[in-house]
Amino acid sequence: MRRSLVMLSVGLTVLSTGFAAAQNNTPRNLILFIPDGLRALKVTPETAPAMAEIRDKGVNFKNPHSLFPTFTMANGSAMSTGHYLGDTGVFSNTIWTNYTSVPAGDTVVPFIENDAVLGDIDEHFKGDYLNEETILKMARDKGFSTAAIGKVGPTFQFDHTDKPEKPGLHSVVFDDSTGSKNGVALSDEVKAALTQAGLPLAAPPRGDNGKAGDAKTPGTTVANVAQQAYFADVAAKVVLPMFKARNKPFVLVFWSRDPDGTQHNQGDSLNQIMPGINGPSTMASIKNADNNLAQLRKALDELGLAANTNIMVQADHGFSTISKDSKTSPSAKLSYDDTPKDFLPMGFLAIDLAKALDLPLFDPNDKNAKIEGNKHPKAGNGVLGKDPEKPDLVVATNGGSDLIYLPSKDKKLAAKTINALLEQDYVSGLFVDDSLGRFPGTLPLSSINLRGKSATPTPAIVVNFRSYASDCGEAPTNCSVQVADTVLRQGQGMHGSFSRGDTMNFMAAIGPDFKAGYVSELPVSNADVGMTAAQLLGLRAAQNGGLVGRVISEALPNGIVPKAYKSVERSKKKSENGLETVLNVQRVGSQRYFDAAGFPGRTLGLEPDAGKQKTAGK
Repeated sequence: MRRSLVMLSVGLTVLSTGFAAAQNNTPRNLILFIPDGLRALKVTPETAPAMAEIRDKGVNFKNPHSLFPTFTMANGSAMSTGHYLGDTGVFSNTIWTNYTSVPAGDTVVPFIENDAVLGDIDEHFKGDYLNEETILKMARDKGFSTAAIGKVGPTFQFDHTDKPEKPGLHSVVFDDSTGSKNGVALSDEVKAALTQAGLPLAAPPRGDNGKAGDAKTPGTTVANVAQQAYFADVAAKVVLPMFKARNKPFVLVFWSRDPDGTQHNQGDSLNQIMPGINGPSTMASIKNADNNLAQLRKALDELGLAANTNIMVQADHGFSTISKDSKTSPSAKLSYDDTPKDFLPMGFLAIDLAKALDLPLFDPNDKNAKIEGNKHPKAGNGVLGKDPEKPDLVVATNGGSDLIYLPSKDKKLAAKTINALLEQDYVSGLFVDDSLGRFPGTLPLSSINLRGKSATPTPAIVVNFRSYASDCGEAPTNCSVQVADTVLRQGQGMHGSFSRGDTMNFMAAIGPDFKAGYVSELPVSNADVGMTAAQLLGLRAAQNGGLVGRVISEALPNGIVPKAYKSVERSKKKSENGLETVLNVQRVGSQRYFDAAGFPGRTLGLEPDAGKQKTAGK
């Protein structure tokens, strides 16, 4: 804890005079625009002119980092609090909560991109499952006008704890659930403004964009245009004019589902690696998000707010094309009605572990029905053991990485589980809870900031899946392919791995409190986004945990430009079959940034000879 507090102190004190929160009598406005799943190198003046302009005229963060596991809710928790996942407890999009969540479908492994589920988890964990204050709540408490608009789940996460009877006291929240019984209530002021603007009181559905297809039917070929046009209109025609009329500083979070949603569901590449997530559907989704950003900037100009508004554009993670290939998996050798021959089924990790450990497997998303024969869990999740109500092991399926929980903290079972995982060709790197000890071929959770003050249970093992670059004719991070535990098909899109393709998210900023035309080579992360936003807004949180990002001083006028260094961390001992988990790290002071990790040769960005060089200066 002491080391972490020193990190926080250093991050705040390196700032010199002249910054917004410290010097302005009236704090600036802030818009945090999140193009979900946008890869850094996909942004050009042709593909995304609005984002390219912010990058080129403002601050270009050329060395960005999503936090691992590289999932939406996990990185949203970092951006909203400035804390790493070991503190927020949002280890992935699906986690084990050690209680049955009714809104999630009576399961102990809820998918948390859902407002009702988040409210339920909050209630269970003493009112705040994140265990850290969010920047939107702090800003609201300090008198800012606040709003969060966009994709259901991460949008609400930015201000999720207070649920007053009078919605006018809460941040304005618009997401997929707006207008439904599970949506955050709208105030009379907002309803009247919507009516005046000619906009409905309920958000439209995704339509064809929400269709993922199946093994025989391609997914969507259209971007999420209609739904996001509604959210952009709400922001530009309702929320921003309302905030201007209040004559108070504001914070607006706009979480664009595209390109993420389209890349997941795209139908350009059914069961084929090429073109994968580089087809026309993806390009349309990037342009769709860019159009939303352009509309917000135009509204700022027309309202006379641009000169006093900072804009941070931060994708939550990168993206990869899905592979379902494995030569070692027992599950891939079985036949399933919904899975092509020799492909990995959904829930392959749970199935393979059940076989290797000789434990019964039950489906926590199907009333704990037993999984036997040629069946797989409905959502991929699994509880293993003789009694599903008291499992020996729980698998939370997520995509490019999965979480394994050991409720009993049984070290012998942990060792058996790790040995079984090391035998599978789809595994590339294992991270184990420090309390279980050190195991050959693995690294501890603390090495990647996954062990902290979380309220939710900490995973025993985090499993990273294999990734590589296809021959797509672009930069390797744009050609990233990964094995993914998901209902989606080979050729569609996923993220979550420790591939550099997934950790390399787009990041840029512009505004009165950022340098102009500045290119930063220093590493930055989504945790830094939360800390920097808090600094710009003059906010100070009461910290429960100490795993925090840093203020990005190099991007601010008169800010100190620190030095960065590179290093490589690796397992203390190789496994019996010669595997070791290697982690490529960059460092700014005490702050560590994670490029890629796994078994050398099985993770994009981690070449076969990685780990030989101990350190290298930047």
